[in-house]
Parts: sequence; structure tokens; C-alpha cells
Amino acid sequence: MSDVAELTARLVEIESINPDVVPGGSGEQGVARFVAEWCEHAGLEVSVEEAAPGRPNVIAVARGTAGGHSLMLNAHMDTVGVAGMTDPFVPRAEGGRLYGRGAYDMKGSLAACMLATAEAGRRRLAGDVVLAAVADEEFASVGTYAVAERCPVDAAIVTEPTEMCVAVAHRGFVHIELETLGRAAHGSRPELGIDAIAKMGRVLVGIERLDASLRANPTHPYLGSGSLHASLIEGGQEYSSYPARCVAQAERRTIPGETVAGVEQEFRALIEQAAEGDPDFAGEARVLASREPFEIDEAEPIVQTVRRHAAVVLDRATELVGVPFWADSALLAEAGIPTVLFGPRGEGAHAEVEWVELADLERCVEIYVAVASELCA
Repeated sequence: MSDVAELTARLVEIESINPDVVPGGSGEQGVARFVAEWCEHAGLEVSVEEAAPGRPNVIAVARGTAGGHSLMLNAHMDTVGVAGMTDPFVPRAEGGRLYGRGAYDMKGSLAACMLATAEAGRRRLAGDVVLAAVADEEFASVGTYAVAERCPVDAAIVTEPTEMCVAVAHRGFVHIELETLGRAAHGSRPELGIDAIAKMGRVLVGIERLDASLRANPTHPYLGSGSLHASLIEGGQEYSSYPARCVAQAERRTIPGETVAGVEQEFRALIEQAAEGDPDFAGEARVLASREPFEIDEAEPIVQTVRRHAAVVLDRATELVGVPFWADSALLAEAGIPTVLFGPRGEGAHAEVEWVELADLERCVEIYVAVASELCA
């Protein structure tokens, strides 16, 4: 196998399931130890810093000779769980693909970043090239939060898989909890009971209508529109009782220009509409968590540089796209770091069969090195 294929396989072998996603997961400590040792052997300046207790980041720097711009290559070390997978930590190369949990999301990209940073060190560029192998992207992104505060750089590439396109935008999200209240009573006494679950039904109909309205009016050139769906619901205590309470959780995906305050207003309107004409209706909505959407101006040097070198390596024009998922790029952008996303093709992020295109990983190494050589010269 090529260097990047072999390194990806070594990373896949190390279980690094995010324990906040799947209780009992090992987290990043094992893979962080491997990354740190590999980078030290490659001659890079390495520090291991806990973003939270037991959740390490690895920062490896190809130190510049002074005077050049700095570039960060960002990749996360944690993965989701392995339910339904067969031999998830036994990497298998077949048909130009490498299979295993994390191969696509995103240990293949991490391997490409490691090799590119090591090559930047050998080239002795003027500016620093910083590998940020981060913890916890799959849950709360404490790793990149810490990196954004402690590692100021002039530009960054978040190497999430983008199918070899240059991604200049992605959606954000707002998680909302909805609650409707009823009155508990025996099922044989409808004159006493108020059905909280039935009240929630009106809110759910409003969610479906709002989602249809959002998607019918796309406004963003790369992301189209925001969206909305109900995620979880619970309520009631037994068959023969009126439920006193029903709680639902919903996710609103946002596009640039949409705000958390605006989403809160949408949900207040849903509650008000559900209550119309019903003196017994009682409900509320509250924000549980949110992440901002991301976009970068196409004219930014990091965008044009990645696009130009990708076109050379791929021997074709490189498309600018938006990606539907949220990524740590939003946190780097919030810290004032011009950021773009670029990574390999593959399939199976969070799925039972996951693979990454090995030839793309080799191309990513070449592209990352070329971008660093220009920006950090």
C-alpha cells in the first residue's frame, strides 16, 4: 500500500469512539498517542494538550524559517459508534478503497494531513504549517474550540470529506425542546383529563408545514434552504391515563443569514398557532444547543489557492460547493481564521459500511503540500 493508505489503516485499527456519542467509547487517547509519536519521529514540534479531561488534541508544527504566512490542516480523531458493522477496526483495502470505521470520517484525511505536514517540514518553508488533530468533533467540538483560541494562524483547511470539491459553505443547526402540558386523569374520565400528546400533535403539524415552506424557498447559492424535522418524542405514563406532559425535540438546520434568535421566533409562532382557539393549550419551546452556519468569500486567497492547486492535481476545474453537514470550520471562521473545506471521496460516514478512495488521499497529500508551499513561502 502507499504511505497514506498504510497510515490510514494504522489509524483505523485504533478504536477512538467518542464516549459522549457512545458510552464506553475509548475516546481519542490511543489515537492521539499514535499521532504524536508518528509526528515526533517525522521531526515535527509536537504538543499534546487536553481540550477537556481525557480528551487530547495533538498539535504538530512544521516550524517555518520566519516571515511566511501560517496554515492549519485540521482533522478530527474521534469517530461515531460501530453498531451493525463487521470488523470495524480491521482495515480492508479492496478495489482502490480502504474500508473501516473512520476511514472516510476522517482518519484518511488525518493521515493525509500528517504526511503533508511532515513534507512541509522537510521543505523548510518560511511560515508554519500546523497539524491540528482534534478531539470531540462528533459531539461538542471541544478540540477545535481549544485550537481556535490557542493556535492563531493565517488560514486553515478543514479536511472533512468533500468529494474533492472546494467547500465554501455549510449549514448550522439549532436544537429545540418543545413541551406541551395536559392534565392527568383516568382514561374513563375525559371531562377531567387533558391530553398533552394530542396537543403536541398540533405542534408537529406546524413543524412539517414550516419545513415544507423553508425548502420551497431556497435562497443560498450553495446550500439552498434551511430545514426542520422532529427528532425525538416522549410522553404519557400508561394506556389508561391521560398524559400530563409531552416533550419533543426538533432540529432546525440553518443557512448563513439565519440566526438562533430568528429560529426561536419561528418556534414561538408554532406554539402560538397550536394554541389558537384552545384555552386548554399550554406549551413552550426552548433552545438546547446551536452551532452557526459557515461561509467564506470565494475571493479569499485560501479558497483560490486550494482551488487552483486542486485543478492542477485533478486535471480538471474544481467545483465550489456547499456541504450539508456542520463542521469545525465554523469555529475557526468565528475566530477570524479564513477557512475552507477540502477532502477525499468515499461513503459511509456514520453508516454500517464506510470506505475512502485511496487515490484521493494521495491527491489530497499533494494538494495540501502545494497549498502550504505557496501560502507559507
